[in-house]
Amino acid sequence: MGDRTHAHTGAAGRATTADGPASVRNVVLVGPSGSGKTTLVEALALTAGALNRAGRVEDGGTVSDHDEIEQRRQRSVQLSLVPVEWGGYKINLLDTPGYADFVGELRAGLLAADAALFVVSAAQEADAVAVTARPVWEECAAVGMPRAVVVTHLDTARTSFDEMTRVCGRIFGGDDPDAVLPLHLPVRGPEAPDGHARLTGLAGLLTGRISDYSSGERTEHPPVGDRRAPLLEARDRLIEGIIAESEDETLMDRYLGGGDIAVGTLVEDLERAVARGSFHPVLTAAPAPDGARQGVGTVELLDLVTRGFPSPLERTLPDVTTPDGSPRPAPVCDPKAPLVAEVVKTSSDPYVGRVCLVRVFSGTLHPEDTVHVRGHGLADPGHPARPFHDADVRVGALSSPFGGRQRPVDACVAGDLACVSRLGAAETGDTLSPAGDPLLMEPWTMPDPLLPLAVRAHSKADEDKLSHGLARLAAEDPTMRLEQNPDTHQVVLWCMGEAHTDVALERLRNRYGVQVDAVPHLVPLRETFASRTVGRGRHVKQSGGHGQYAICEIEVEPLPSGTGIEFVDKVVGGSVPRQFVPSVEKGVRAQAARGVAAGHPLVDVRVTLLDGKSHSVDSSDAAFQTAGALALREAAADTRVQLLEPVAEIRVLVPDDYVGAVMSDLAGRRSRVVGTEQESGDRTRIHAEVPEMEIGRYTVDLRSLTHGTGRFDRAYARHEPMPPQLADRLREAEENHTNGT
Repeated sequence: MGDRTHAHTGAAGRATTADGPASVRNVVLVGPSGSGKTTLVEALALTAGALNRAGRVEDGGTVSDHDEIEQRRQRSVQLSLVPVEWGGYKINLLDTPGYADFVGELRAGLLAADAALFVVSAAQEADAVAVTARPVWEECAAVGMPRAVVVTHLDTARTSFDEMTRVCGRIFGGDDPDAVLPLHLPVRGPEAPDGHARLTGLAGLLTGRISDYSSGERTEHPPVGDRRAPLLEARDRLIEGIIAESEDETLMDRYLGGGDIAVGTLVEDLERAVARGSFHPVLTAAPAPDGARQGVGTVELLDLVTRGFPSPLERTLPDVTTPDGSPRPAPVCDPKAPLVAEVVKTSSDPYVGRVCLVRVFSGTLHPEDTVHVRGHGLADPGHPARPFHDADVRVGALSSPFGGRQRPVDACVAGDLACVSRLGAAETGDTLSPAGDPLLMEPWTMPDPLLPLAVRAHSKADEDKLSHGLARLAAEDPTMRLEQNPDTHQVVLWCMGEAHTDVALERLRNRYGVQVDAVPHLVPLRETFASRTVGRGRHVKQSGGHGQYAICEIEVEPLPSGTGIEFVDKVVGGSVPRQFVPSVEKGVRAQAARGVAAGHPLVDVRVTLLDGKSHSVDSSDAAFQTAGALALREAAADTRVQLLEPVAEIRVLVPDDYVGAVMSDLAGRRSRVVGTEQESGDRTRIHAEVPEMEIGRYTVDLRSLTHGTGRFDRAYARHEPMPPQLADRLREAEENHTNGT
C-alpha cells in the first residue's frame, strides 16, 4: 500500500491535514435511504475522537447540521464530508444520499473516493434490499469501486445478521456468493424483557477473539462456552474465500491438506483482495450507547479502512487532455507533480458565497495559488453544453468542513479533499490545473433528468431574481437541467424525481429568496395543413400620404414529416416585382412561426407564390410581408389544420417480473412497442414510441409501478398528427383559457 506517512492534527481550530497520499483514505458511504449511513458516520467520528459525544462536534455544532432541508426531511439530500484521524491516517468520510433522485450526489462521492462502505439495514426485508440496494451496488461496480458491506440496525428486534449476510451474498455476489463473507459475527448480551438481546460485541473470525463493547470501550478476550462452534464454521468458509482470491496458488492445497495458514498471511491476502475489489467483507456496526465513546464495530471498521482499503496511490487516475482535445500524459498521485484537481461539488454558503469541494489528484493546492479553471459543461445527453469556463483564478481560503463549520487548512496534497472559496464561476466537473498549462479531465457521465418542472416568478420582485437563482441551482447540481423553451416560452427545470423538485423549490425559496409557482408543463406542438389549398393576401391602405399596396396569391400543400417550410416562386410576367418576392417569403415564414390556427408553429408545407399585384408608388417590402402573412392565414381558413405532437423513443429497463405491468401501462399511453430484448440479471429492455404528452411524469409513475426497479431514457423522434378528438379537446381547453372561463 505504499510507504506510510502520517496525518497530523493542526493547531486549535485547524483541521487534520495529510503529509502525503499514503496517509489518506477517501471512503464514501453508500446504500439505500434509511440504512443508517449518517448515523454510522457519527459513530465513526465519535470513536475517532472528532466528536465529544454522539452527534456533537468538539468545537460546536453537529456532524449533520450542514443543510436545514435535511433536518426538516430527516433524509440526506446532498454529499457531505466528515474528515477524521485514526492511527496516523486521515480518513475522509463522504456521506451520500440513498434516495434515487439524488444519484448525482452519489456519483460525485464515487468520483471523490477510492473505496466504499456499502451500508444495508438488517431491519429491511430481503426483497426490499434487492430492490433498493442493487441499483446503488451497480453504480459502485460500474466504476470498479472496492467495497465492504456494513450491516446496521441489528439492535432492532427480530433481526438476523446471518440472514442478512446470506441476502447480501445472493444479491451482491452474483455468480460468486463467497466473495461476500463476514469478517466478524455479532455477540449479543442477555435477553431483555421484550425477548431481544442487545448487541454487545463482535467475534473476530480470523483472530478468534471477542471484541467486547459492553463497557462502552472496546476490550478483547477469547471466546467461551458455546460460541466456539459457530465461530469455527464461519471461519473455515472465510478462509476458503480469502484463499480463493489469493495470488499464492499453493495456499489452497496447503489448507485442504490440513496445513496451517498464518493469520498474517490471510490478513495480507484479504487486504489485497478488498483493495482490488474482488472480495467484499461483511461487517456490522451499532451506535455507541449514551455516555460511551465507541459504538460496536466502529474500531474494526476504522481498522479495515486504514489497512484494507486502497490509498490514493493505488487509484487509476482519470485521463487528461489539453483544452483542444490533445492527449497528455496521465497525472501521477504525487504532491510535487503539476496540479490536477477537479471540482466534485459546488454549494452556496450564506456567509462565504460559493464553496467548491475539490479532489486533488496530482500536485498540491495552496491558498492564494493562481490556477486555471476549465470546464466542459458536463455535455452529456440531456445536458446541452454549458458555457466553457476558461480563466485563471486566484484561489481563496482552503478549509475542511465539519459540523456546519469550515476549519482552515494550510494545503491540500495529492489524494486529499478540501473546500475552496472564491473560485470564480467554477462549477461541478471543472478541472483545476497550472495557470500556464490548462488541462481538462474526462467528463462525468450523468443520468438524464426526465421530470419537467415548469415555473414562473410569483411576483415582479421574484422575476428580477429568478434567472440568477435558477442559474446557481443548475451550477450546483449536474443532474438538474435548466431549459428556456423557445416554443412554449416556459422556464423548465428538468429534475430526477419529485423529491428532487421539492428540494429545488425549497432552495430557491430559502437560499436565494425566490418564490416561484409551478405551472403545467407544455409540450411543443406544431401545426400543418391536411390538404392542398390556396390563399389570397390583399393589403391595400390609403390614408393620405404614402399608401400601402400589395396583393399575392399562394398555394399551400402538405409535405412529409420533418421537411419544414419550403417556399417556391412561380410568378410569371412580373406581377410581383422580383425585389418583393423575398418580402412575401419573409411574411409567410413569420406567420408560419406564429401559427395559423392554435398558435403553434406551422411545419411541413410547401408554399408556392403564384401571382399578385403591385403599385409603382405604394408597394413596399413591409406591404408584401403583410400580404404574405394574410395569404397564409386565408389558406388555413379554407382547410383543416392538423395539430402535430412530439413523439419520443423510450427504452425501459425493468426486471422480468414487471414486464407485463409496464407493457399494459404503455398501451394506455398511446404507445407503440417496437420490440424487446433480454438483458443480463433477469431484466428486459422495452423499446417503444410514446407521445411526449403521455410521459411527462413517467419517471415517477415507472418508479411506482416497478417498486423503484425500473429505469428509462428518452430521445425525441418526430412530430406526428394528434388524434382528432384529442386535438379538439386541446383547442377547446386553450380557447377557454384564453377567454378566462
